[in-house]
Amino acid sequence: MTGCRYWRLDRHPDGNTHFERALSLCDEAQAELQPDEVRIAVQWLSMDAGTRMWMSPRTDGYQPPLPLGSKMVGLVLGRVSETTDPAFPVGAMVRGFGQWAEQAVVVPALAGLEVVDGSVSDPRQHFGALGMNAWTAYVGVKEVAAVKAGEWLAVSAAAGATGSLACQIGRLLGAKVVGIAGGPDKCRFLTDEIGIDMAIDYRSEDVEARLGTIEGGINAFFDNVGGPILDAVLPNMAHYGRVAICGMVAGYDTDAPMPGPARFDQILMRRLRVEGFFIPDFLERGAEFMPQLREWLDAGKLTMAFDETQGIENVLTAYERMLTGKNIGKVIVKL
Repeated sequence: MTGCRYWRLDRHPDGNTHFERALSLCDEAQAELQPDEVRIAVQWLSMDAGTRMWMSPRTDGYQPPLPLGSKMVGLVLGRVSETTDPAFPVGAMVRGFGQWAEQAVVVPALAGLEVVDGSVSDPRQHFGALGMNAWTAYVGVKEVAAVKAGEWLAVSAAAGATGSLACQIGRLLGAKVVGIAGGPDKCRFLTDEIGIDMAIDYRSEDVEARLGTIEGGINAFFDNVGGPILDAVLPNMAHYGRVAICGMVAGYDTDAPMPGPARFDQILMRRLRVEGFFIPDFLERGAEFMPQLREWLDAGKLTMAFDETQGIENVLTAYERMLTGKNIGKVIVKL
């Protein structure tokens, strides 16, 4: 069998930079497939903030940490190159949780593997408007935050993959949207390209003060960040508002538990409902969301900007860009 390059987790990283100290690019001969396994020739790798927690030794996350010495895992998109499962024939385009590798080997039931529509004009949209970030945004905005037409929706990390989709879905559901992002370029992207009502640059503006100008307060908050941003939003929530938490990027760079919000009292004072949710909670519902997402995509109403890096050897560069907020939209690596 030919060789295959992959990234291995050698030690727990420190912070969100210098991942070359924690992971190494390795090469191995491809092993024979075992029963129920599928081999995927990976075309794109998805860089997702949640995978940073898998690299830590914390055992109180939503899934166990990866053992040191393991191949790094994340979402992959590619075509089946070898199979023992007739549901995933050779040549089929598939998406699921596999290894950061040129050839990912998975057990479909454990990897959430699914055949996707290979006729989509830009296959990357299976990581974008048709992908799991879109599922997260759709569920978070429509069901968890229960956004209604005419309400104000705030979104943190609004220029990122999930955040930008949450902003767009909020608008499509009739809400007024305020996005919180870092830097003038991201804020221009949100107002000029996504078309939201207000963008706040948390690096140069007083987030709490800007939100305080919204009459009646924020009805729903889609939070990807936690930390100081959450503290700035809570006092500006409307009474009986809803907070949907799907990310805590502010705390992913440390192995220590993240402290609770300093403005926790506002949850009581404003009678807020706060709910956390993750993609694994609703993976089995993906087919339910696709018709609406595909309709919006085909109509040009739902878009994704891609921050694409070339080559498996540059995965750590792309990963660091995503975790340090240097990207607009979805960070992916093309193999």
